Amino acid sequence: MQANVIKEGGKAVIKLNGRFDFNTHREFRSAYEPLVADASIRAVIVDFSSVDYLDSSALGMLLMLRDKMGGGNKEVSLSGVRGNVKQVLDIANFGKLFQIC
Repeated sequence: MQANVIKEGGKAVIKLNGRFDFNTHREFRSAYEPLVADASIRAVIVDFSSVDYLDSSALGMLLMLRDKMGGGNKEVSLSGVRGNVKQVLDIANFGKLFQIC
């Protein structure tokens, strides 16, 4: 998986590409950690439009992201969710925890 961060107007988009699973933990964490302390960022959007697979460890990583950003009063939302990824997020009831658009 690749994770690219694009910042614009108080928002940061973390664009993921490929499989989002246990093996991508370090890359995902290093993409979002600088955003936690960045006072100019008020919202983080995780873009799943190029993700074709995620597993339970990816769900845990999203929860960790939500907790870290919530401590800094930053909103987290998920975008580009489709197919199998959407199914997994729906089964896990992530629509109650994140804004999914």
